[in-house]
This record gives sequence, C-alpha cells and structure tokens, in this order.
Amino acid sequence: MSSPLPETTRVQPGRIRIIKDGSNPARKEGPVVYWMFRDQRVKDNWALIHAVDQANKMNVPVAVAFNLFDRFKGARARQLGFMLRGLKQLQSALQISLQIPFFLIQASAFLESSVSVFPNVQGEPVQTIPKFLQECEASLLVTDFTPLREIQKCKEEVCKRTSDLLSIHEVDAHNVVPVWEASSKLEYSAKTLRGKINKLLATYLIEFPTLQPPSIRWKSSPPPIDWEKLIEENVKKGNEVPEIGWCEPGESAAIEVLKGTKDGFLTKRLKAYGTERNNPLKPRSLSGLSPYLHFGQVSAQRCAFEARIVRTVCPQSVDAFLEELIVRRELADNFCYYQPHYDSLMGAWEWARKTLMDHASDKREHLYTREQLEKAQTADPLWNASQLEMVYYGKMHGFMRMYWAKKILEWTNGPEEALEIAIYLNDKYEIDGRDPNGYVGCMWSICGVHDQGWKERPIFGKIRYMNYDGCKRKFNVDGYISYVKKLVSEVKKRKADAALCSTEKKLCA
Repeated sequence: MSSPLPETTRVQPGRIRIIKDGSNPARKEGPVVYWMFRDQRVKDNWALIHAVDQANKMNVPVAVAFNLFDRFKGARARQLGFMLRGLKQLQSALQISLQIPFFLIQASAFLESSVSVFPNVQGEPVQTIPKFLQECEASLLVTDFTPLREIQKCKEEVCKRTSDLLSIHEVDAHNVVPVWEASSKLEYSAKTLRGKINKLLATYLIEFPTLQPPSIRWKSSPPPIDWEKLIEENVKKGNEVPEIGWCEPGESAAIEVLKGTKDGFLTKRLKAYGTERNNPLKPRSLSGLSPYLHFGQVSAQRCAFEARIVRTVCPQSVDAFLEELIVRRELADNFCYYQPHYDSLMGAWEWARKTLMDHASDKREHLYTREQLEKAQTADPLWNASQLEMVYYGKMHGFMRMYWAKKILEWTNGPEEALEIAIYLNDKYEIDGRDPNGYVGCMWSICGVHDQGWKERPIFGKIRYMNYDGCKRKFNVDGYISYVKKLVSEVKKRKADAALCSTEKKLCA
C-alpha cells in the first residue's frame, strides 16, 4: 500500500509512491540511497532529483547504487556492453557534476572473476540491496519504476528484508505521466488511454528543475571500478550476440541523436518522420532513440518537451512522434503493470484467446523450429531479411516487427509456442529487448492486445492478418531484402577485419 507523500517536493507528489513508510520519532536519520535500475542517467531524472531533495531536507548524504544482475532476462554482449559503457559515463558525470558516489553491486556470478565494489555485499538484489542499506545505515531508499514483474517482486522482497525504520519511495521517472496517475486500471487500447494522458500533460510535461550537488557529502569514496575489465568479461560471456557499432551509448550520445547539429532527429530528420516512418527502406526517418529510452539514458519527457518546442516547423511529424513516444509507450507500461501475464496467452483478451485456440490446430503450410527461425531458414525471403536485420543490426524496423511476429504465429504449432519464440528472439537480439514495448508488440501481433477483431480466417482466427503481398503494396520489398543483404555483408566484413587485426596484434606481441 502506498501512503501520501508528507511534504511538497520539486517532484510532483503524483510521481512518487511510498511503498514502505519507516517514519518513527525514534528513527535516526541516515543516508539516502537511490537504487537505480531503469533510468540510467544523471540529467532529467525525477528519481535522482527526489533522492537529492530528500537528502537535503534530512541533512544527510546521498549515494546511487546499481545492482548488476547476472545477464538480466538473458541479456547478451549487445545489451550488456551498451549498458555498462553508459554506466561508466554515468559514474563520471555523477562524480564531476554532483559529487555523488556511485556503487556498483555485482551479482554473485560476477564475483568469481571480478573484484567486488562493496566487498561485504554479494548475491542477488533481494540479498545485496538490504545488506548495502544496512551497512550504510540508510533511512530512505529511492527506486525508479519498472512494471516488469521480476523487479516488482524484488522490491516487495526488499521491503520485507529491510528494517521497519527504513522508508522506500518509488518514483516513475520513465513515463511522462506516471503510470498509476494516467490510469488506475488495465486499459483496453490507445483510444481509452489517450484522453486520460492528454488531460494530465499540462501537469506533467514540464521542464526539469536544476539539480545541484547535495548539501552533505558522502563520507567515503566507493572502491574503484575496473570498467574495462568488467565490460570485457561481460561482452565475452555474451559474445554469441555481439555488440553493435552504429549506436554510441550514454547520455551525451542520446541528446546528440535527439537534437544534435550534425544528424539530430529534431534538427535534421524530423520532416520525414510524418510520412516515411513506416517504410522499412527509410530507417533514417525514425528517431533512433529507442535504445536510449530503453536503458533510460535519455528521458522520454525531455524528448517530448524538445519536440513540442519545434512543433510549428513540422506539426504532422511532431504529433505522430508524441503519439508513439507518450501514448503508445505508456500504454505498454500500463499493460505490463496491470496485467501480470503480459507475456503469455493468459494476458490476451478473452475474444482473442478463444479465436486463437479455436484455430490452434489448423493446418500450417510451413512448420519451423525455433532454431530454423533464429537462423532465418524459411521459404519467405522478406521474413528472413527482417530476422537477419535484427540479428546483425540489433534493431528491426517497427513495421517489419509486426509482419515478423505474425508469420511466427503462422509457422508454429500454436499461439503459445509462437509467442514464446517471438519474445525469445526479440529479447536476445534487439538492443531494446526485455522491455514493455517489446512484450506488448509481440502480444499485439500474435494475441491481438490493444487491437480489435478482424475477418476470421484459418490459423489467425480474428487476429489481424498480414502477408507478403500486402507488404509489397506498401514498400519496395525487393529493395528492403537487398538493403539487409548489404547490411549483413558489411557487418560480417567488419567482424572479419576486427578478428584479423586482433590476430595480428597477438602475433606482434
């Protein structure tokens, strides 16, 4: 149960939930710890702002702690390398601009070959976070918000394992309108949520306050982090899905992609978004912000605020961008927050479950295993191209993601298997996988979530249908297939050149 926030802060009270109230007259005021997870940035971070505000009010120091999960939800080198390189920059920015220490707490699996940053703390977050809080005698834990059940369950367990004198505040620093303020229930579609969000934008879509260094400094410096060794170890562990080279991690890179003078979305590429964003042959028409939004290296609120400033230049593009950035993204969070079965057939609407099960045994022209699909070994060159784009580039065009997932439903033994395979492949290869948007995207394509019933047909039942000929009417299919072949060839060549260079260095040594 959440309690009302007792005092007004620079963060709107509706953005904060008190999930554990440790207020007690006998309590000794200890430090504030911000347990960072989803919003990995220094600027435009409501959770960090709240942590500093509360520390200043209590006249105590504040620190940021990040618990490094052991390959959270199957993350590989692609995702871990991007995240860790961003965190390395974040630690530096925290120290330089705010003099706030950053503690990296590593799961036990990493401790076999790495030096622990906090020697007395190791294991999973349900163990490490309470131990960390106990050792630094914290009186307030601030967390950012994610609707994913693993983290929600982890927070519940942390509440149980920590002192009754500790308070825990959860801050939605990810959504423009906090998920619990936008709606108190599971919304049926974008149409039912849009009006609720729009009514609250005047309250929540505001400029961020300036964040100054906290009044009281942390007494000791955290042990140093060997970032290069840590990154190398994690990249090596997950090297079956290698890192990508087209997307530079970190807050500064995110702002450059948003509004940079060289190739920023709002400054150089905005006009094409309104008309070309659904064309897979026009990837530069997209914002390119999803990796940064997923890892919280840029605030969606900052993106929306800056987009509104330039709306008079391209109103059609800005309106379309804000619809995707705010309404559609926050609809995904709403679904995952209020629907515990957000990644299974049980989470589909009743009409969709019925129609899918009615047609689950329909005869399929093709049946492919997960391994065949993963290797793009199907009879459909367009689908193969989309799969290869994801595997080698780390990002599949949004339009192709819909076609890709629907064909998996058509080519597997039923909706449960189709959904499981789609989520597995999405989470393994997409740089922005393991995200509410990804789960809802698969659920929309395969289970009709946030959609309506359509004309009934074999296999799909009343789920919206997509096919090869329909794609041909929308864009140059052959051109897209050629584009992906070229992309794959270039990636393979860079990988071969890098391997040769590495071999030559070893020989020279």
